[in-house]
Amino acid sequence: MSLTVMGWLFTIGVLMHNAEEAMFLPRWSSRAGWFHRPVTAEVFRIAVIMLSAIFVVITAAASLSRAASPASYLMGGYVLAMVLNVLFPHVCASVLVRKYMPGTATALLLNLPLGVMYLHRALAVGSVTRPTFYWAGPAVVLATMALLPGLFAVGRKLHVASR
Repeated sequence: MSLTVMGWLFTIGVLMHNAEEAMFLPRWSSRAGWFHRPVTAEVFRIAVIMLSAIFVVITAAASLSRAASPASYLMGGYVLAMVLNVLFPHVCASVLVRKYMPGTATALLLNLPLGVMYLHRALAVGSVTRPTFYWAGPAVVLATMALLPGLFAVGRKLHVASR
C-alpha cells in the first residue's frame, strides 16, 4: 500500500475519531470534573471542524509533495500528534476519571494502528528522515496543541455571532 493511501486512511480514521468526539465529548466534559473544562457542543464542533479541515489540507499537501518536503514533515507531525493523543488525553482520562472518554475507541482502534503504520512506512521509504523528524515531529505536536485554544476562541466567536 502506498504512503499516500496510508495517509488518507489515517486521515479518514481521524475524521471518524473527531466525529465521535463531536457527538459525545461536550456532554462528557460537563461530568469530567477536574480533568476537562466543560465545553458546549456548538463551540467544540466548530473547533473540531476547523481542525479536521486543517488535517485534510495537510494530508492533501503531503500526498502531492515530494519526499522530505515541509508537507511530509507536517503530515508526520500531525500523525505523531494523533498517536500521542491516544494516550493523553483519551486513555489517561478514561482511567483517571473512571468514565469512558469519547474518542478513546476510535483512537485505539484507528488512530494508533494506522498512525504507527504510517510513521513506520514514512521513515522506511524516506518520506521523512529520522534526524529531521526528531525535531519537526514534536514541533508540529506543540504547534497543534498551541492551535487548539485559538480554534476554541474562534468557535466561541462564531457561535455568539450566529445567535
